[in-house]
Amino acid sequence: VQLVESGGGLVQPGGSLRLSCAASGFTFSSYAMSWYRQAPGKERELVASITSAGGITNYADSMKGRFTISRDNAKNTVYLQMNSLKPEDTAVYYCYLRIGLGVWWGQGTQVTVSS
Repeated sequence: VQLVESGGGLVQPGGSLRLSCAASGFTFSSYAMSWYRQAPGKERELVASITSAGGITNYADSMKGRFTISRDNAKNTVYLQMNSLKPEDTAVYYCYLRIGLGVWWGQGTQVTVSS
């Protein structure tokens, strides 16, 4: 299994970014996917999750209405569209997969929201 995030960077408050997570090594369309984030000095927290076919999504309360998780099973990729970004969204964002007792994380992509 390999999860490779991309799309992070520096953005001004109120701006937008779209993160991508390219997955390989497993049957992508069969499994739910999630995004987590970890800010400096804080624990890693769930951002959003999406079911295998993309029909059901869940978000942490602080991201509802601003972030959108989606997936393209033909491209083995899960996305996180982030709008109205705030300085408190600054964190390393990780792609997450769980299959049974196995858990995999991507290497993370840094998102910095600052003027």
